[in-house]
Amino acid sequence: MQLPLLLLALLIMLSMVAYPALLTLHDGRADHVAALLVFWSMSAGFVRGVGFAPQAKLPRWLLGTTASITALLLAVLRLL
Repeated sequence: MQLPLLLLALLIMLSMVAYPALLTLHDGRADHVAALLVFWSMSAGFVRGVGFAPQAKLPRWLLGTTASITALLLAVLRLL
């Protein structure tokens, strides 16, 4: 179990429930790419955070720690 990654996923989940406007563009429209990246990061955080590691290479890469952090950083860069 990777507690920091699980806590990150929980933080993303709670912040998106409490304030979904974080994923909007300057004109108020939803930023679907940023949402995809944030929720990919959250999903990977939950999967790896509870200690599950897929055996197949592609799911292991897509749901890994590096993918979670990279997706979150890309979402932050997109929203700036």
